[in-house]
Amino acid sequence: MRKTVVAGNWKMNKDLNESITLVSEIKNLLDENNNVKAIVCPPFTSLETVSALLKDTNIGLGAQNMCSEDSGAFTGAISASMIKSVGCQYVILGHSERRTIFGETDELINSKIKKALENSLIPIFCIGETLEERESGEMKSVIERQVKKGLNEISADQLSQMIVAYEPVWAIGTGKTASPEQAQEVHAFIRGLLAEMYSSEFAQNVTIQYGGSVKPDNAKELLGQPDIDGALVGGACLKAESFAGIVKPA
Repeated sequence: MRKTVVAGNWKMNKDLNESITLVSEIKNLLDENNNVKAIVCPPFTSLETVSALLKDTNIGLGAQNMCSEDSGAFTGAISASMIKSVGCQYVILGHSERRTIFGETDELINSKIKKALENSLIPIFCIGETLEERESGEMKSVIERQVKKGLNEISADQLSQMIVAYEPVWAIGTGKTASPEQAQEVHAFIRGLLAEMYSSEFAQNVTIQYGGSVKPDNAKELLGQPDIDGALVGGACLKAESFAGIVKPA
């Protein structure tokens, strides 16, 4: 049975003191629920402190990105072993903002996924189309390319350790949300791709999150779709009440 996972991507928000306040409030609002995995993904500067605050809770800790290299002359980069050493279990890879703003390619994302798995980190592998790609009829071909190139040389056993997150770029931070039916259609398409690449039985066990302006008032309907297994939350995770308001319906 697939586990429901709700992860909050704080992006470039919250300094250290603000991070302490937010995660403390989240801890107070969330019940220990083994059926839903809640994850917080603060900035790098807050990871070690938040990790200590989450000790002995069921809330997971993730980083927002990492380098594909182990170490060396890569100024400003953070390695898998570094984020692992401060207590991270998860890492977001391939987010649309990394793809569009920072020019990350499918091949680079694939190398990061491999490096994360080598270091026993669970990748949250993001995919999604732009509005132009959707309206021009390229949505499925874009998703297929991202899935196949991102998972190149990734075994079924390795994918079973991962989380896939579908985030339509046109719905991230815009206030627009894919309808439950639109989101379900793409999630089913992704699951079908995984069935072709691996097996139908295997694909049924992969957790596929939805991301894109998920809020407490639309979470229940989105998460009620048969192929949507949780949410990757942006803006709504920056307030404890709204993040908890998404986790609880899940």
